[in-house]
Amino acid sequence: MTQVVVVYHSGYGHTQRLAQAVAEGAKATLLAIDAEGNLPEGGWETLAAADAIVFGSPTYMGSVSWQFKKFADASSKAWFTQAWKDKVFAGFTNSASMNGDKQTTLIYLMNLAMQHGGLWVGLGMLPSNSKAAQRQDPNFLGASIGAMAQSPSDCSPAEMPSGDLEVGRSFGARVAATAARVAR
Repeated sequence: MTQVVVVYHSGYGHTQRLAQAVAEGAKATLLAIDAEGNLPEGGWETLAAADAIVFGSPTYMGSVSWQFKKFADASSKAWFTQAWKDKVFAGFTNSASMNGDKQTTLIYLMNLAMQHGGLWVGLGMLPSNSKAAQRQDPNFLGASIGAMAQSPSDCSPAEMPSGDLEVGRSFGARVAATAARVAR
């Protein structure tokens, strides 16, 4: 059985809720980056044992949070030995604004995976972009590189759009299925 790990930072709980949806779809282990940008005890070993790593960060000021960036910089030890080469990677993000420059965050996450010699998995889902589309529809934001969610700044994590969480679960399942095919 393939092992998927969702490593993420969440500032206000919305990205954590999306991480939980991705992990549910992938039957993955959740690995939270704390408020100081550190992994829990054994976190690096968990990532080393993974077949697939899914990165998650909120989009702050057009990029990942500083806590996620600290984690990414610390991953240079794995990069130096090519420890994550040929692992399957994917990524997701959330921001308060409808656009919020989430695309640049996903590109950052994809670039980090490519630096590690990984294999990137995109969303693989058509956008909900017809006149009849509603905000609660899956992939209303029209993502392709990874999963995107939008949570208004005054909503709690419990109020996140159901379509965004459905995208997370579907995306997680896609990552796990891809990792299983690669592991054969």
